[in-house]
Amino acid sequence: MKKKSSPFDKFIKKKSNAAIKEQFRQEKKKIKKERAEYFDKKRAELRIQHTDPQKQSPAITRPQTTDLMPLNKFISHAGVSGRREAADIVKKGVVKVNGKIITEPGHKVSPKDEVVVNGKKIFPSKNLIYILLNKPKDFITTTDDPQGRKTVLDLIRRATNERVYPVGRLDRNTSGILLLTNDGDLSQKLTHPSNEIKKIYAVTLDKPLDKKDFDQILKGIVLEDGPASVDKLAYTDTKDRTQLGVEIHSGRNRIVRRIFEHLGYDVKNLDRVMFAGLTKKNVERGKWRFLNEKEVRELKYFGKGK
Repeated sequence: MKKKSSPFDKFIKKKSNAAIKEQFRQEKKKIKKERAEYFDKKRAELRIQHTDPQKQSPAITRPQTTDLMPLNKFISHAGVSGRREAADIVKKGVVKVNGKIITEPGHKVSPKDEVVVNGKKIFPSKNLIYILLNKPKDFITTTDDPQGRKTVLDLIRRATNERVYPVGRLDRNTSGILLLTNDGDLSQKLTHPSNEIKKIYAVTLDKPLDKKDFDQILKGIVLEDGPASVDKLAYTDTKDRTQLGVEIHSGRNRIVRRIFEHLGYDVKNLDRVMFAGLTKKNVERGKWRFLNEKEVRELKYFGKGK
């Protein structure tokens, strides 16, 4: 919409484009200078506090706890497992801290402590890795299998020397998007129920889903471990009602399969096509790729309602 002219316009001296750009540059330069001065001042204050005990504030004279973290978090950051699985490992009594067996996952440790899991000393990783895998069937989502079955780690063995682990789980017969990382904080965020991380599945049933059961799933059903519902449900092929798309945020074990099985349907194929905004675009089945910086940044801000 064209701006209306004013009788006073002729009295206003208009700036050239070059003058406007120069003004922006000067303002930007001023802001950068003020920001640099602010951080220089903060760094100087910290140096004074560390070198002159008399000038330290009460908060700094208290014992430093910023490097302390729960034992299960320490184990997670070392790439042994996710934080929840790490808590179970600690409770089994196979973790030693400075030579003493610890069974409390919340026990505080520091990077200077010696932490041993199943006889092997571990160290928190500083090199964070994020791998997106398009999981095929017949691979289990675990870091190790006593029965010798194929695991998802077999598919990414050449990707990195860092110890990474799956974020969440896909059962053996489910294919699709799976994230593997050694970033314990991100893994905790993406698997915690309160963040309601969205997942979308492509489902193929053994027979057409009738309207009554379609409505019942949307309304919610009660399974042996409590109520279950989906966020969205749709036929992906109007001519084939065995093909559906399901959006869900629950992370309960085999939840999608169990919802349909509860109503008498057998899930012939289940493929996760989206997880926390990530899709399998340009990643063939059985292949993987590293996440780029933008994707990692978006994951860290991904959460409830997004």
